[in-house]
Amino acid sequence: MTPGAPVPAASVRRGRRRPGERIIEGFLVLAAVVSIATTIGIIVSLLFPTVEFFGEVSIIEFVTGTQWTPLFSIKQYGVLPLLVGTLWVTLIATVIAVPLGIGAAIYLSEYAHPGTRKFLKPILEVLAGIPTVVYGFFALTFLNPILIDLWPSDGKPEFQNLLVAGIAMGIMIVPTVASLAEDAMSAVPQSLREGAYALASTKMQVATRVVVPGALSGIVAAIVLGVSRALGETMIVTIAAGLKTDGIPWSPIDGAATMTSFIAGAAQGDLPVDSLDYLTIFAVGTTLFLFTFALNALSIRLVRKFREVYE
Repeated sequence: MTPGAPVPAASVRRGRRRPGERIIEGFLVLAAVVSIATTIGIIVSLLFPTVEFFGEVSIIEFVTGTQWTPLFSIKQYGVLPLLVGTLWVTLIATVIAVPLGIGAAIYLSEYAHPGTRKFLKPILEVLAGIPTVVYGFFALTFLNPILIDLWPSDGKPEFQNLLVAGIAMGIMIVPTVASLAEDAMSAVPQSLREGAYALASTKMQVATRVVVPGALSGIVAAIVLGVSRALGETMIVTIAAGLKTDGIPWSPIDGAATMTSFIAGAAQGDLPVDSLDYLTIFAVGTTLFLFTFALNALSIRLVRKFREVYE
């Protein structure tokens, strides 16, 4: 090769190859295969018992029934009470976590001094590491008495209710939303901020009209991840919301079971494995899986729609 001539890109890639790269590449492929195989295993483990369940219970009854009493003497298999309870808790948690999480992310990304950010962000992320059973007892023994004392009307919340479970869950997922949203905002190029400041924009205008739109795909992903965690949370709702399944919970101050709390309560070894009651666990699990899958599919679509590519 002539001295000074450009080296082909393929030669550069081959020349930079390290002996350990094949091992690392193989490990990464193995990790991807294990993830896919685990997902397939979950689907298979849910599919066959669910098909067996719907061989004995009508899908119409399952979807439209307003009583879920498979463990009672009079058995009814309408999943709406569990579904409505799950949606109540998830909605309350989302209403609390999204404003607080995004507000914290904007402060850490745009307002906080670098030293303050390095100090506050790890503390915020510590909340995500607290066991969920602790949040459950915190909701039941601390938040709920305060809620009952401050309730303005005579119809006080029940000892276990969906509202206090949703509040505790919202507090729990704030660090998830805040941390991921702050990472997305920090990835917005500084040149966009400087251009906005050059046009006499205020810090608030830069944060809300430049940074947030520029990081919208990451913020959407953070919100969806927080909502998915709220959908799948078990211990908080089991402890703080109760296990009532004999009617649709029209009010969040009522106690009621969610899909995850029913699974946790029913799968404690008291049901015969070959019984229809045992198969209800898999039917509810499949319903929860479909909800989570649909939410993740929607999030992928939204992330692709709002994604910004910077050079």
